[in-house]
Amino acid sequence: MKILIATDGSEFSKAAAMESCKYFTADNAEVLIASSYEDAAPIAAEPFAISADYYQKLEDAVREQAEDFVKETERDVRAQFPGVELKLGTRVLCGPPDQQIIELAREWGADLIVVGSHGRGFWGRLLGSVSTGVVHHAPCSVLVVRKREK
Repeated sequence: MKILIATDGSEFSKAAAMESCKYFTADNAEVLIASSYEDAAPIAAEPFAISADYYQKLEDAVREQAEDFVKETERDVRAQFPGVELKLGTRVLCGPPDQQIIELAREWGADLIVVGSHGRGFWGRLLGSVSTGVVHHAPCSVLVVRKREK
């Protein structure tokens, strides 16, 4: 079974990653952890008001953040299987998260996509737009995980 865990570093994504560990063992699954970031779109302003260097630094920062999200999720998933060698990989994608997750699932041949019910920030929590997009357009089954109340 191929399981794709999508993360944005939110508490909902972390809950999804931990929940996914209940659905596989080291000998029955291949796991891929992915995070997607979007390019910084130029802001309409006075010409030369914001330098290209600024946009590059912004893009570098969001890419590094996505890299940190997959590394942290990989560490957390591996911790659930101490002393066991997992078939586990990571990917950092650039583009709209729902589209990137769907395309990666299609290319990789995922059997299951695991996402959190809501994402980072106010609008992500309010709308859950990435999980909604993935549910409606995924080429495979999708597990949407809610964070349990304490």
